[in-house]
Amino acid sequence: MNKIHVRVADWQKDNIEIRRIREAVFIAEQSVPAELEWDAEDAGAIHFLAYEGDFPIGTARMLPDGEIGRLSVLKDWRGLKVGDALLNAVIDDAERRGLKPQKLSAQVHATAFYQRHGFTVVSAEFLEAGLPHVDMIRDTR
Repeated sequence: MNKIHVRVADWQKDNIEIRRIREAVFIAEQSVPAELEWDAEDAGAIHFLAYEGDFPIGTARMLPDGEIGRLSVLKDWRGLKVGDALLNAVIDDAERRGLKPQKLSAQVHATAFYQRHGFTVVSAEFLEAGLPHVDMIRDTR
């Protein structure tokens, strides 16, 4: 396996790759309706792409207020620390921008992943796009 690297993406220029990954993970695998996956916030968000070599394998976004979302890794690359690399890149970018605390809505099955990165559950479980979620915050003030 090549080394994984993450870069800030351009929503316009990298749109096809971002959409390919999110459609595979959220729409095809998790049955999230397309009209819930794509929203007006994408245009103003900071997007990230993770690569193995020159092939995009994961993506995430951060809203202007520091809310992290849409973190997704293609199935064949899960368990290889791609999600860690993506989340670390997003957190680093948020810190550089002074966006604290960082927050997100995590699928319940992924809470341990986010906890390893310093996030704490701050809500009761709720349904979002038909999937159980909790709100989480990472506050390093």
